[in-house]
Amino acid sequence: MKSEYVRRYEGNPILTKEDIPYPVQTVHNAGVVKFDGRYVMLFRSHLDTGRSIIGLAESEDGFNFKSRPAPFMVPSAEPVFCEYEEYGVEDPRITHLEGAYYITYSAYSRHGVRIGLAKTTDFQTVERVAFITQADYRNVVIFPEKVNGRYARLDRPHSDISPWSIWISFSPDLIHWGDSRVVIKPVKYHWDQMKIGPGAPPIRTDKGWLNIYHGVFPTMDGHVYRLGVALHDLNHPAKVLGVGDRWILQPEDTWELVGYVHNVVFTCGAVPEDDGTLKLYWGGADKVICAGTAVIEELVELCLTDSRPAL
Repeated sequence: MKSEYVRRYEGNPILTKEDIPYPVQTVHNAGVVKFDGRYVMLFRSHLDTGRSIIGLAESEDGFNFKSRPAPFMVPSAEPVFCEYEEYGVEDPRITHLEGAYYITYSAYSRHGVRIGLAKTTDFQTVERVAFITQADYRNVVIFPEKVNGRYARLDRPHSDISPWSIWISFSPDLIHWGDSRVVIKPVKYHWDQMKIGPGAPPIRTDKGWLNIYHGVFPTMDGHVYRLGVALHDLNHPAKVLGVGDRWILQPEDTWELVGYVHNVVFTCGAVPEDDGTLKLYWGGADKVICAGTAVIEELVELCLTDSRPAL
């Protein structure tokens, strides 16, 4: 049965490797924002070396995207970034904040995976700012405004002691982060029991910060990646007001069930619209990019009226 919360775009998948004018093996896990009256997408692609780069595509309507002729970000050749990006750059998220567009991305190297921070004001050039985590971290999303005078982010450190969970951290300058605490953990024998992580950057609503996250469930046939939602207090986002008990999206279409990694829907971006809807973007089976729409209020109500414990 199709999701009652996310309405898939009838033209899915919206971007595949055949749409890219340079050789790639996959197109997936895209951050998306509105910029200068159009939608800008930063997407991850595998090369035939198995390593990842980040491309850029643009759209007038949020569904029909055209790729630029060259990648937007590849592993840096400049110290100190080159040492920590040698295995690839992946899974960009984009936050519009204080007049710039900040990009968090996973940087892979022989030392593990850590998060890089870059920024752009025009999507023509990009400036690397700093690495903002140690190894091993993934899925860092930055809030689009300061909270009580500090920047805030959600992230997911790796751990062999506890199931991989969602944490919150704060910063005075976007570079140095601390005051960290765990805010949402997986639930045993639940759709997100194995591990969870932030997906799209948080979306401000009248009732709280909407956090669209991914959860993973282990099966005898491998892991299944689905999407869910949580709601954080506007003024104290370490306080979770509710976590939707049910998923909002699971792999169902052929290109979500079979691909580079089977049974995956994975989001890095969602764009809120003026009419109260949002456009949601997800990688299908780590191979293609898909899109759909949802009503923001319906996602918020799921968090508040059909909730499971956060911790």
